[in-house]
Amino acid sequence: MTVTVKVLIPAKIAEATQTTQYTASGVTTLIDKFTATNYSAAAATISVNLVTSADTAGNQNLIVKTKTLQAGETYTFPEIVGAALAASGFISTIAGTATAINIRASGREIS
Repeated sequence: MTVTVKVLIPAKIAEATQTTQYTASGVTTLIDKFTATNYSAAAATISVNLVTSADTAGNQNLIVKTKTLQAGETYTFPEIVGAALAASGFISTIAGTATAINIRASGREIS
């Protein structure tokens, strides 16, 4: 068994359409940190799904729904930290605004 510490989602702007941000390709993944920062001057929202390989992002795998981040706020998502993704599972997000929230995630891939 090999454990690799990895940046799962390099820092990026979250899209305003449902977007796959990371896929556990042939590994099991443990999410150690997931951060979102609202860099805009107004409140903004983000939703996060943890999806199994046989599914699509939707209400059945929605972990955080429309979390509001105030202007300048950073949130570390305790609802997601410690979660595991089986092989081909993925993290998907949707922001309420296309240019307001930066996301980043790190964790461990186990093969």
